[in-house]
Amino acid sequence: MYTGRFAPSPTGPLHIGSLIAALASWLDARAAGGRWLVRIEDLDRPRCVPGAAGEILRTLERLGLTWDGEVVYQSRRLALYEAALQELPTYWCSCTRREIADSSLGLAVDGAPIYPGTCRPGAAGARRALRVRTSAEEICFDDRVQGRQCQVLERDIGDFVLYRADGLFAYQLAVVVDDFQQGVTHVVRGADLLDSTPRQIYLQRLLGAPVPRYLHVPVAVNAAGEKLSKQTGALAVEPTRDTLRSALRLLGQEDVSSLEEAVRHWNPALISPRRALASPR
Repeated sequence: MYTGRFAPSPTGPLHIGSLIAALASWLDARAAGGRWLVRIEDLDRPRCVPGAAGEILRTLERLGLTWDGEVVYQSRRLALYEAALQELPTYWCSCTRREIADSSLGLAVDGAPIYPGTCRPGAAGARRALRVRTSAEEICFDDRVQGRQCQVLERDIGDFVLYRADGLFAYQLAVVVDDFQQGVTHVVRGADLLDSTPRQIYLQRLLGAPVPRYLHVPVAVNAAGEKLSKQTGALAVEPTRDTLRSALRLLGQEDVSSLEEAVRHWNPALISPRRALASPR
């Protein structure tokens, strides 16, 4: 059975960028007659804003984007992430960010320095973070909007962190464990996460988890080309029909009068393959 999900981080209220991902995910699930789950990704506690999770949920409800089952909170699932770590080929790393930047041979697709594997033979100093050992295998997947995507993790990313120096589980690990445990079959989310997908597929394979189908929609950006977020001053959405119509326009969908009609006319082929689009006004 189709199972989709929306997984916001409670760093502020729901803005149009997040709504676009939520709406696309909800429409794709409902058009397939499937389930739609909501998961609050609140692992990074210092960035979480008190009350933001509840505000996001209330906004979704007022917009008519209702979910199935109970809302899941990552902060209550730490034992699952710890158990998954035990199954993976990890090693401790003592490198600082400065040391990695100085020794890296280039930048990864996400702009971070490619980790050169300095601590693979063993950490020379204090244990700072746990990294997973990558391979030279090419990881490929066919995104339903963005098309064929491939990475060689060892070359393009390097061994990446699963448990951070600040004592938090990394997003890449948590999202894979959660999607596996919740039976997610289809992931619809913003294209800013497109380059993370090969890392997640790699972890899925290591953990014996099925690989979901992926669909990455364009992210909304402001006039300066910056992704809408709390840091770039994104405003909370008003839970109105006009707001939904704006989100539908960015997704390339027909202008309809109700969510029920939007479900009937949902067509992912109309979504732009661009990774970013100007925020609707």
